[in-house]
Amino acid sequence: MLALTVRKDGYFTDPVGLAWWYAACWVLFAAAVWCLRKVPVRHAVALVLGGSVVVAATGLLAPPRTSSDTYRYAWDGRVQAAGISPYDHAPADPALVALRDPWLFPAGAGCRGPERARIPGPDGAIHCTRLNRPAVHTIYPPVAEGYFLLVHSLSPDGARHKPLQAGGALLSVGVTGALLLVLRRRGGGSGDAGGDVRGDGSVEGTGEGSDGVRGAAYWAWCPAVPLEAVNNAHADVLGVLLGVAGLGVVVRHRAAGGALLGAATATKLLPAVLLPGALSGVRRWRDAAAVVLPAVAVVVLAYLPYVLVSEGSVLGYLTGYVEEEGYGDASARSRYALLRLVLPDGWAAPAAAVLMLCAVAYVVLRGDPRRPWRGALLVTGTAFLLLTPGYSWYALLLVALVALDGRWEWLGVAMAGAAKYVTGRSGGDPYVITATAYAIAAGAVLAGCALRRVRRSPGREGAAGHASGPADPVADVPIRDRRP
Repeated sequence: MLALTVRKDGYFTDPVGLAWWYAACWVLFAAAVWCLRKVPVRHAVALVLGGSVVVAATGLLAPPRTSSDTYRYAWDGRVQAAGISPYDHAPADPALVALRDPWLFPAGAGCRGPERARIPGPDGAIHCTRLNRPAVHTIYPPVAEGYFLLVHSLSPDGARHKPLQAGGALLSVGVTGALLLVLRRRGGGSGDAGGDVRGDGSVEGTGEGSDGVRGAAYWAWCPAVPLEAVNNAHADVLGVLLGVAGLGVVVRHRAAGGALLGAATATKLLPAVLLPGALSGVRRWRDAAAVVLPAVAVVVLAYLPYVLVSEGSVLGYLTGYVEEEGYGDASARSRYALLRLVLPDGWAAPAAAVLMLCAVAYVVLRGDPRRPWRGALLVTGTAFLLLTPGYSWYALLLVALVALDGRWEWLGVAMAGAAKYVTGRSGGDPYVITATAYAIAAGAVLAGCALRRVRRSPGREGAAGHASGPADPVADVPIRDRRP
């Protein structure tokens, strides 16, 4: 189904039909993850990892279908390989005419396809480009730019989009491997951190969202991964890999974990929302500084080479993008869609800021330092529900956090972003589509939280405690409830 969906070119011609293909993939994904619950861990690991490879490979079956960001990545890599800072010139700048080719800058009949932006040509003919926003400077942070240069340097001549897609596939499988390592270490086979030990040696979840190593399937088999990380080759997957590694490491080594989170932030700014999770339960300023200072240092050091060689600002189009997307003026786009259902447009942004601060404070003060991904998931998911972004690839980070924590109900937020993005060209009201999709996702999150609270109620816990897992021979307490 994923292979057929990737090969279906309906984003511009049949967005509603394409949305149904997406929905079918998500339904099959849910069924597969549900069935995995019955598979022993020793087999589940092989299924998750092997499935990750096959699922990612489906994204290689067609050129990018629903996003043109890949072409900008290829261009930024080419510009850097020529010794030019990607922050100094917009793609349409005549100073870079020598770097253009017919693939990224078609002319004549090649300009008839969708998402072709007209630009001035040197000979007066009709010229265009596949790059979006060709009149503005790049927006991507330095680690992402370094990745674009690396892919360009390793690519054979004429390879076009395939190297970036292959890079996305390798990184997505790398995320699966990192998740398996973190989840296995968390479970440890002892039952004290990840759940109960079954008779066959597998680790069962605690009932609080953990699915053990099986949780990696939430990422490995998720339709968003082949569609966004591989087919559209979004650089977000590199930030996800660094973010997952950072959360896994910060439990034992604060400075190293903070440095990895800083690298993730310097890839795509969104992973900065992981920092509150990394500070879960921190009580001393020294411990907080051990995470934050390395993160800040890595971001500064990553930007420094570009600052030294660039003539203009290394922030590129960042401020223009924030304004374009309506984060300052809620009425301009479908931003803050849920808040605007109950608040005037002018109150939406301040209300979102206050609620985000509350979520961050709760995680820092009450979060579990042994499970920083739990706080990171709460902060990240809250940000998505408050800001209601319209780009589906942003949710790749959320999907990885779900895989770490096992709270599957948050996947509805990722589905909401995909529904908004794919159906945005159907002719419907963008605000109505966004509000409806994210309202359903918010309802799913609330329902999931309520269900878990019921399962953890004293009566049910007491009844279930003696029936789940082997009992401790010393004390009449289930293994999962004991700590060393």
